[in-house]
Amino acid sequence: MRARLNDQIIFVHQDDVPPFKKGGSVVRNSYFWALKAIAAHAPRYGDWEYDEEVWTALRRVLMAFQTSGYLGLQETQLEFPVDQFEIPEAVRDVSTWQSLEQSLEQSSEHSLE
Repeated sequence: MRARLNDQIIFVHQDDVPPFKKGGSVVRNSYFWALKAIAAHAPRYGDWEYDEEVWTALRRVLMAFQTSGYLGLQETQLEFPVDQFEIPEAVRDVSTWQSLEQSLEQSSEHSLE
């Protein structure tokens, strides 16, 4: 999941948050509600925001769904742009760096907003 850090808030890209589907997979819908429950702001059409105070909970949710084997790593791992200085310690074990190409795409998207 593409993510970025700004003012001690982790933003997860709106296209990468799990969708809720009525009658859909119980695991995927549970994942949606777990992430939504700890988000500071989770608009229907916007990036989801996670304050520093819930980063440990975010790590635990991501780790639980990673180890379950039901969801892929791309759906349960935060991908930060390579131009960020450091991945926060609280979420480091469930995070990685984006490829340079992905980072450039994401930074150009946010410069248009």
